[in-house]
Amino acid sequence: MKLKPKVDGSTDDLAARAGWMYYLAGMTQGQIAEELDLSRQRVQRLVARAIADGLVHVRLDHPIAVCLNMERDLKRKFDLQFARVAPSLQDRADSFRSVAAVGAGEVERVLLRQPDLTVAVGTGRTLRAVATEMTEMECPGHRLVSLIGNSNFDGSASLYEVLQRFAEKIGARYYPMPLPVIATNREERDFLHSLPHVARIRALAHNCDVTLVGLGELGAKAPMVMDGFMSAEAMAELEAAGAVGEIAGWAFDSDGRYMMDQSDVCTSGVRVEPSDKPNIGIAVGEAKYPGLLAALKGKLINCLVTDEACAEYLLKH
Repeated sequence: MKLKPKVDGSTDDLAARAGWMYYLAGMTQGQIAEELDLSRQRVQRLVARAIADGLVHVRLDHPIAVCLNMERDLKRKFDLQFARVAPSLQDRADSFRSVAAVGAGEVERVLLRQPDLTVAVGTGRTLRAVATEMTEMECPGHRLVSLIGNSNFDGSASLYEVLQRFAEKIGARYYPMPLPVIATNREERDFLHSLPHVARIRALAHNCDVTLVGLGELGAKAPMVMDGFMSAEAMAELEAAGAVGEIAGWAFDSDGRYMMDQSDVCTSGVRVEPSDKPNIGIAVGEAKYPGLLAALKGKLINCLVTDEACAEYLLKH
């Protein structure tokens, strides 16, 4: 999906966007000139201004007007506690990096609110990118707890477990979920949940102060299938039953309602429920649009970090 750049006449906005493209997306000044329909000389001046005026450091400090307007509209439409929209950089950009940079700053801000938060964390590629972008902090009073297991049927682990990465960045204690992502059957899942150490970790997750999750797409190329946690046949059954996305392994329909009795998939993680506490969802990519819209409708998340392209979709549907 290719979007025409949205740029207003503000020189600060142009400088901020040019700085973002140059320093975060790694685009050349020639590419930026083509993207924004400007001369190379003007792009050179804008990039220099972005640094001279302190608009760009590692992350973008200047609030681009288009993104701010989208944030306001998303917050109003979905009754969100906050919305953050990273600039879309079209086909040349690394969307994960741009959203991860904004997401990292937002996570840092939340973690600095209080000295003793319990944060329940999902998993996946987007959250891993967020953890990578975060600066190191000293938050020894925080506790990080996983919402979802990390192992497969054969005992192998996911490459995209992020709990330890977050813990290393902030110097906090962490509690991984010692479970397979999906149990073989309901009896096995119930037995695992009955183990004392598992019950304690699940209780921490249920009673957390903040939830931080990505959003899983469905389909044959979904991470749950590609990483071997679910068969293509089981995924097809979920989709046929009406599922459009998943959070922490729990699939939900287009209204954001969990698929309780429509599948034999025995997810062993903790389900994220509508709440007054911050349920932060960070997602990017066209394949996730329907699922993200559903999660917002169902109030499964009440804080959002995404990019302009996704925000535009959400505001139109």
